[in-house]
Amino acid sequence: MADQEIIADIDRLIAEEHELRSRSIGGGLSDDDRARMRRVEEQLDQCWDLLRRRRAAREFGENPDQAQARPAGEVESYQQ
Repeated sequence: MADQEIIADIDRLIAEEHELRSRSIGGGLSDDDRARMRRVEEQLDQCWDLLRRRRAAREFGENPDQAQARPAGEVESYQQ
């Protein structure tokens, strides 16, 4: 997956996250919507992680195409 594809996924997920958050202000979210919000947040973290790893690989002369998305549980456990 190329950087531009990852960025497009990030943009799509951010738009979905904003839409869900705006619905939550208007009256709350259903259980399905809350589960979707968690999944969107996990996917965003995975995309950002993959993009950072691809850029780091490129910076150090490695092949960015060898970077793979990490499992959500691994990415979610990182300290900010």
